[in-house]
Amino acid sequence: MVLVLTASEMEQVADLPATIDAVEHAFRDISLGLANQPPPVSMSLEKSSDSNFVLLGGLGDHQNLAAVKLLADIPSNSERGLPTQRSAILLSNRETGEPQALLDGRVPTRVRTAAASAVASKHLARPESSTLGVIGAGALAITHVQAMLEVLPIDTVVVWSRSSTTVDAFCHRISHLGPKVVKATSAREAVEAADVLCTVTPSVEPLVKGEWFRAGLHVNAIGARPRPEHREIDSAGMARAGIFVDSMDTALKKSGDLLMAVADGSIAIQDVRAELGDVVTGAHTGRRDAADITLFNSVGIGMQDLAIGRLLFDAAMSRGIGLRVDLGR
Repeated sequence: MVLVLTASEMEQVADLPATIDAVEHAFRDISLGLANQPPPVSMSLEKSSDSNFVLLGGLGDHQNLAAVKLLADIPSNSERGLPTQRSAILLSNRETGEPQALLDGRVPTRVRTAAASAVASKHLARPESSTLGVIGAGALAITHVQAMLEVLPIDTVVVWSRSSTTVDAFCHRISHLGPKVVKATSAREAVEAADVLCTVTPSVEPLVKGEWFRAGLHVNAIGARPRPEHREIDSAGMARAGIFVDSMDTALKKSGDLLMAVADGSIAIQDVRAELGDVVTGAHTGRRDAADITLFNSVGIGMQDLAIGRLLFDAAMSRGIGLRVDLGR
């Protein structure tokens, strides 16, 4: 039997603190060789079309699952009044191969992405970091604020977005969380105020400049689409920071932030310090000192989907949520 879970059902059972812990364990498992994290597979047809389909997979011993997500990345959907990204996640039992769950990808992707940023901030940001800068103010930005509050003593959030309406909605949605919220008048103001910066926009051209980085800053650059020509951080920013990635294989295929800085000669691939999992296990040093500028660049990996998929499946089963379907009938 396969459990089918909708976005609204997963909103009921999604647990951000548990997801942060599960994603941290997934990164650790990758580093220790207890998980298989292959590079993504990208599929497109016509050069004139902006449609891109990405397969992200993962195999985890600890979770006893294999997972694959099909992500449709279609920017022109905005002209049709449709989401520009859609995805679905299939979970299968690692030992028997039996399909166990089919999940709409929207909620898992949002929550596990924020969880990964929280894990990176826990291990790379200065532990006393109290001011969070956010570039972008949509649903992913809101979840990032919630995630940062789980790992750092954040008391101030400085937010900037091109849309004042979106910023107003953001402020309303996080007003109950406790931190003081400041509406920045520019991206630069948000960056320069931050101890930790989260960039959560589907930007093509960089919105954030390295010349704005203060000593000691930690950046989570996670918003750009999984395309080598899209980025949020300019080359100077990548050059000023110590770069950490979720997966080198994935970054070398899909991170425009990294690849465009390499292409123009600002950095070399060898300048990437480590994968985050190696920092989690202690195999590699993270932040070197209080003045170090660190940057976590992620376009997402299948093990993150697998980690939250395990949690959502177990929670839904225990609460009797979802539709069970016999695909083999």
